[in-house]
Amino acid sequence: MAVLGGVARAESLTVQPVEVTDWKAVYARIEARDRVPARARIGGVLVDLQVGEGDTVTEGQPLARIVDDKLAFQLSALESQKAAVAAQLANATSEVRRGEELLKQGVTTAQRLDALRTQADVLAGQLAAIEAQAQVTRQSQTEGVVLAPAAGRVLDVPLSRGAVVMAGEAVATLAVGGSFLRLAVPERLAGALHEGDAIRIEGMAGGKLVKIYPLIENGRVVADVEVPDLPDGFVDARVLVRLPVGHHAALVVPQAAIVTRDGLDFVAVEGAAGAEMRVVVPGTREVGQVEILTGLVAGDVVMTQAPKAGGGDE
Repeated sequence: MAVLGGVARAESLTVQPVEVTDWKAVYARIEARDRVPARARIGGVLVDLQVGEGDTVTEGQPLARIVDDKLAFQLSALESQKAAVAAQLANATSEVRRGEELLKQGVTTAQRLDALRTQADVLAGQLAAIEAQAQVTRQSQTEGVVLAPAAGRVLDVPLSRGAVVMAGEAVATLAVGGSFLRLAVPERLAGALHEGDAIRIEGMAGGKLVKIYPLIENGRVVADVEVPDLPDGFVDARVLVRLPVGHHAALVVPQAAIVTRDGLDFVAVEGAAGAEMRVVVPGTREVGQVEILTGLVAGDVVMTQAPKAGGGDE
């Protein structure tokens, strides 16, 4: 509420209309800035799950382990092929050395030696290809460990041990990057919202409207509010906030100027015959000041400290 207007005297105040802010109470949700899924890189059976909902993880931390038994069989087959080709290569290398000796003695031809060398090169290439395939299989086995893509908190773990997992399936969902408030208000209030507006939040320090989305969905405008030290213990928790949606002229008096008797609110107003108690209807109370809806007019001089009259309950 705006600061009191009017001309102040000792323990009295001449009330004048001042501009006060109209606040709209709505609910906002605490949301994670980003929700990142930790996905399986291979298909298989989930044999180990190391995290649960609510756990805090660091980037690169192992979350789960997936095993595909076929990879072990493929690796065994490749190792057998590698051993067979390695034996053929060793024999071909011996034939090349033997051919070189025979060529020096003139027993064989250079053409025959070139054929032996070509055969050895082909086997060496096959051995390298098999080794590369084995490396790919070993890499696939290591990719069975699901790692946290970023530091954050685990929101959801949709799978359990023993589940069959497909490549690309989410094993866990993480909330990363902190949290913020997201609210949705009726579209009729869209023109009253401006980025940078101060937002009041129940039970917390105030926030600031940082982003208004241009797309209206289901008749509501979506906006984000930045709040320092916003608690993130519960994601999607609802919080009551108040948005500035307009202004109006009002008469305000200090809270101390109002006295309550028999369920009615009074304000002491100075008149020609001295102070008189006038019935008023108070409105919004804020920061020690009260908006008066009816009972006062501009120019009235009110006592800023209500008199202690005998009789009645204050």
